Parts: sequence; structure tokens; C-alpha cells
Amino acid sequence: MLRDDGALERVAGEWDDLFGRCSAATSFQAVGWLCSWWRHYGEPGRLVVVLVRRDGVLMGAAAFRRRGPFGGLTNLGGGLVDFTDVLLDDSCAERAAAELAAALPLRRPWHSLELREVRPGAAAHLVYRAWRGRRHRFEDSLCQYLPAVPMEELLRQLPGKTAQRTRVKLRRIAEAGVVVRATDAAGAPEAVREMLRLHLLQWQDRGVTPEHRSERFAAHLAESTAALVGSGRAALHRFWLDEELVAVNLLLLCPPFGGLYMYGAHPRLRERLDIAGLLFGVALDEVRSAGIPLLSLLRGQEPYKQRWRPDRLPNQRLVLGPGRLAPFAAARAARVRLRGIAVHVLRTRLPRVKMALAARRLR
Repeated sequence: MLRDDGALERVAGEWDDLFGRCSAATSFQAVGWLCSWWRHYGEPGRLVVVLVRRDGVLMGAAAFRRRGPFGGLTNLGGGLVDFTDVLLDDSCAERAAAELAAALPLRRPWHSLELREVRPGAAAHLVYRAWRGRRHRFEDSLCQYLPAVPMEELLRQLPGKTAQRTRVKLRRIAEAGVVVRATDAAGAPEAVREMLRLHLLQWQDRGVTPEHRSERFAAHLAESTAALVGSGRAALHRFWLDEELVAVNLLLLCPPFGGLYMYGAHPRLRERLDIAGLLFGVALDEVRSAGIPLLSLLRGQEPYKQRWRPDRLPNQRLVLGPGRLAPFAAARAARVRLRGIAVHVLRTRLPRVKMALAARRLR
């Protein structure tokens, strides 16, 4: 177990190698993303890295942050990540999960570990099953997925009128002459800055997540995206129309899925073309060429996503604590349950309040 602030960077090579042997890993578990997030959002002295080795080779790994002085742990990333997980070598995932669970620093009655946004199929579920103390599972954010199939096959799954309208919109996109260019790692920081500029411009009259305006978010996204693009775990596309940059899209790439993480589009583009059709078409081509089976729309229930009739799967919130005499861990689970009820009320009855509070989850 490592507790110093430079721990992730020190094991970066091993971590990256293990990432390649963990088929459940998402881009949010890549060492480039985690190191960048810790540099820009981490608090000194709160990093905890748990490692499991066999014959000197890293077989399991997890990075957490301490929430406070009493030993509570949670995942890195805060509200910026759509999926949390640990890394386990596919060749010995069950054993590595058991050893990782045994190594978790949850020894005192007031200790607990809370993992947010754990997707179905995540390696963290194996650690949850191997944990011998108290454990609780709750639903977290709802994520949506589409099969990575040719666009025409996707359209055949839509109702007739919806499919017909979408085909018309796609023909307009093809006739408009939009030029799409992929960006390499060297050009990623500039492309991210352009994406954020367009993102803020497109949402200026409808409200934008406050953190997306911050300098630390821009610095983190530029740094992490360059690392992800350089390792083939993300693709960054620029869209040009009439020689003007009109959109930039960041697509995450990992074995389970390709994920539409963030985009920015000029308001004038919305007046001329269907932005969702434009982005989805390019994303489907990228994901299919990489042999990835699913396109994830990640979190959020925006109307433009619902048109495509995606499958909906909720993430999980996992809470682990010590044995039966663990009142603090039980209280933590009770608070999580109450928060879940509150979130449901916010989503269904007070959406504007929910938006205003969203930034508080980022730390």
C-alpha cells in the first residue's frame, strides 16, 4: 500500500501494463487520466494506492482518496468520471480480487469505502463479493448504450417516422460537406481548448456546469486527453464546415465500449444540421473500426439521446465497511440510501436545483 502523493506516477508503467490485461477497464482507470486528476484535484496526503503482486508482477490495483480524518475512502474522479473501477488481471481476476479486498485499509469500526458509478461488469464487483465485512449496494446514475452497428442498422431499430426524419437529417449532413479530422496527442491540448470554448458557447443561454468554466478543469482535460489519445484510449475529432471549426468531440475508447464524453458545437451549426446525428455517425465509425461492441452515451438523460432508443443500465454505488460491530459504516450506508431518495426527488421534481448542486460532487 502506498500513501504518498507521487504513488501513481511511480507505478505508472506497471499500472498501464495491468490496464492492458484488464478487459473491464475504462478510460477513467487509465493512469494518464488518474494522474492528471490527482495533480489538479487531489488534496495532499489523501491518496491511497493499493497494489497486489504475484511473483513481482502487478495483478490488482486500486486508487482511492481519503474523505476525512477518520479513515473513510472513496474513488478518484468525483463528479468528472462516469465509471469507477479497480484493475484486475483477467487471468486471475477472482484471486486478485480476494487479495485486493483483504488489503483494503478498513480495520477500524469507523472505516468505510464508498465507490460511486460502478458499472455492470466492472471488476470492482469481484472485490465487493470477496469482501468479508459489511457491504451495501445501491443504484447510482443511469447510463445508456447503443450497439456499435452501421448507422442504417441502428435506424432500422427506430420507429418508422423517427427513422425517416433521421435519414433526412443524415442526408443533409452528407450534402453539407462537413470535414472531419482526427487529432493526435500533440494537438490534443489545443483541440480541448477549442472544444471547451464551443461547449460554453453552445450552453451560454441554457446554463452550463460551473466546473466546466474553471481553469483546473481545462488543465486536467487537456492533460488527460493528450495521454488518452496518445495511448489509443480516446479519439478527438474536429468538425469543419465552410472552412470554419464548428464542433469538437471527445470519444473515450476502451474494451467494453466507446463513450461520448464531451463535445462543443457552435450554435450556428445547430441551426443548419443535426448535431447528434453528426457526432453519432462519426463515433459509430470510430468504435466499429476499433472492434468495440457498444457505444455508451454515458450519464445524463438529454432528449437528443432518447431519440436513438438506447438501452438503459444503472451504475451501482458500493459501500464496504468492517464487521458486524460497525455503526459508523452502517450510518454511512443509511446516509447513502437517504441521498438516493433525495436525488430521485431532484431528478423528477426539482431539476434546476439538481443542476445547481452538481458542482459540489466534483471534490
